[in-house]
Amino acid sequence: MEQLAARALMSPRTFARRFQQETGTTPNRWVLRRRVLLEATDETVDAIAGRTGCGGAAALRHHFVRAVGTAPHACRRTFRGPQAA
Repeated sequence: MEQLAARALMSPRTFARRFQQETGTTPNRWVLRRRVLLEATDETVDAIAGRTGCGGAAALRHHFVRAVGTAPHACRRTFRGPQAA
């Protein structure tokens, strides 16, 4: 949380509050939801972005990399094997 807040040039508390206002969830829950979908389904990143209200695959990838430090396909490959990406 501290790293995300620093990147947004906010205190962790302000970042958490603004994130909740924008997304309706906490940063941790946002990341966990996307990780679960990437690990548990064969849906495309586009489909997951649509289901989770992210707006599109590019936005999901951007936020996912910022929050997790890796791309969605790399996360999926790590947890499900190379054939899953």
